Amino acid sequence: MNPLIFIGLKLLTERKRQALVSILGVALGVGAFIAMSAVMNGFQSYFVQQVVDVNAHITLKVEETEDPEKILRLAYGSDILSDVLGSKPKELKDKITGYKNFLTKYQQDDRIIGVAPHLTGQAIINYGTKEKSASMIGIDETLEKKASIMDQYLEHGNIEKLTTDRNSIIIGKVLAKDLGVREIGKKVTLVAPNGAVYTLKVSDFFNSGITTIDQVRVYLNLRTLQAILDKPNQVNELIFKVKNVDEADKIAADISKDTGYFAESWQKAYSNILDIFKLQDWITYMIVFAILIVSAFGIFNIMMMTVLEKKKDIAILKAIGYEDTDVTKIFVFQGLLVGLIGALVGCALGYLIQVWLSSLDFNLEGMIRTKGFVLDRDPIYYVYGFLFAVIFSFFASFYPSWRASSLFPVDIFRSGG
Repeated sequence: MNPLIFIGLKLLTERKRQALVSILGVALGVGAFIAMSAVMNGFQSYFVQQVVDVNAHITLKVEETEDPEKILRLAYGSDILSDVLGSKPKELKDKITGYKNFLTKYQQDDRIIGVAPHLTGQAIINYGTKEKSASMIGIDETLEKKASIMDQYLEHGNIEKLTTDRNSIIIGKVLAKDLGVREIGKKVTLVAPNGAVYTLKVSDFFNSGITTIDQVRVYLNLRTLQAILDKPNQVNELIFKVKNVDEADKIAADISKDTGYFAESWQKAYSNILDIFKLQDWITYMIVFAILIVSAFGIFNIMMMTVLEKKKDIAILKAIGYEDTDVTKIFVFQGLLVGLIGALVGCALGYLIQVWLSSLDFNLEGMIRTKGFVLDRDPIYYVYGFLFAVIFSFFASFYPSWRASSLFPVDIFRSGG
């Protein structure tokens, strides 16, 4: 065995209790980092995946712009001070003109997998004595399958019923539960914005796992909804599915420039939630950083106490020919050994916590609905946790190692150790 390693092990094992506490501190930090990363990133990845899959990667629609001072600027120029009071919002022409040309054009774009038309509107759904507000979406079944995977979230896979039976309706799972609709085939009453009443048959339930969507969304045949809203051959949205979801922002800008309509990527549509996720990541890293800092102070304390107690031994080592670098290596080795052992134990602890969390079976209902925790078991978290522990341990042992190497044997012997 290398003499430096032997001496380092000997000095470390003389303070077994303190070394064990430091190892546990490092292990807790690494284990907490792995477990928290798996939970946080698992939830975030699941939510983003659901949002990206359920909703459009890009939505083309008419942009709502309120500018009551526009007419004043046109009449008097832009160099005026004005304040318009009591202005009323103008009627918005909520339709995309020439949408069929856009369908043809973007179906040939290599960056885009599919594009489909939507007509959206609001209504009241009645079933028995219960009534709920709903967001209606009229779809073309054939094009919808290419532009989204909403059919994969249908419990009975009856999307074709919207085409074969124009009086069919697909209801969000939570909305159906709130209305008391437990099975398909039931008839519900839809009250349109103009007051007209329609009786429709439930052909399927839409269950995306995102509560805010499943609580209000219903799907109808595009032609049926056009008739209900009295908007023949009109659509007010085009949805796009792109090959690379990370490029949705850039593609949306190109589409907006080409069409003159407002193209919104999924990143912009959910920018607030994505910002919250970034804040969660920072909180996670700060907690783990604090744990590792505490464990690093434990390592620092062990090294400093060893240096103070073993001054005479260090002086003897230097007197018999050990260099300053040799003494430094002895104490750095002790710190790194504590970090390595703690990191390995922490990785095992993180794995066991993940196994335990994945075994928990409970219904989680909130922003999303899942059974138990959604975990991201990416091995990179183990690598990051291991590296963090080793780096913190190295820096914690560096100063005591330098302090030990800077001791002068003559001074120590004169003072009696």
